[in-house]
Amino acid sequence: MICGIATEFGVESTARDACERGYELIFRRERDDGMTAESHLNSVERIFPRLGRVRSTDAIVAAFS
Repeated sequence: MICGIATEFGVESTARDACERGYELIFRRERDDGMTAESHLNSVERIFPRLGRVRSTDAIVAAFS
């Protein structure tokens, strides 16, 4: 699972590297702290679905229950 405090920087670059290394990724949909809400949304809606699965916190918690 990938989440963090800088969506379009740290989270996105970590995710790209992990994907290239063959990891199966799950991203938390709710807002991390991107530079703007728009840049966070761009990552969540356009970038992350190409690298893994985007899920809500509730869905992630339910999967482990």
